Amino acid sequence: MRKSERQRLIKKLMNEHDIQKQEDFVALLEGAGVNVTQATISRDIKDMQLIKVPSPSGGYRYSLPAQQTVDTEKKLKRVLFDAYVSMDVQDYFIVLKALPGNGTAIATLIDQMDFSDTFGTIGGDDTVLIIAKTPAAAQDLYQTLTNLLER
Repeated sequence: MRKSERQRLIKKLMNEHDIQKQEDFVALLEGAGVNVTQATISRDIKDMQLIKVPSPSGGYRYSLPAQQTVDTEKKLKRVLFDAYVSMDVQDYFIVLKALPGNGTAIATLIDQMDFSDTFGTIGGDDTVLIIAKTPAAAQDLYQTLTNLLER
């Protein structure tokens, strides 16, 4: 299982369970048919910037930072507003042109948005190549990015 898919599953599991220890993640993921080690979970926790918050059942549970998605979307909007030049879609691909020096930042923010139908991004100095899982997904993502530009 790819890292992005595993982390998406971790988010889902956190919504369904009070997860208090890394071992709980390992057990739940193994129950879902995903073999992981505690070390992998530790890296995912750091990468996802998970925090511990008080649990209604007592103790503490893992949670996403409350503002993470909102902040990422705001950052992406701001960078697009400041640096966007053009964008085009073809089959599985979206090519976004930006002012020099902004391609990598835009690609990173798109990755952090964790769009489910995105296969991956490649960020250059002034260009971002976004690869979708299907041509229809590319069209949907193109529209999503266009909507971010209009707000």
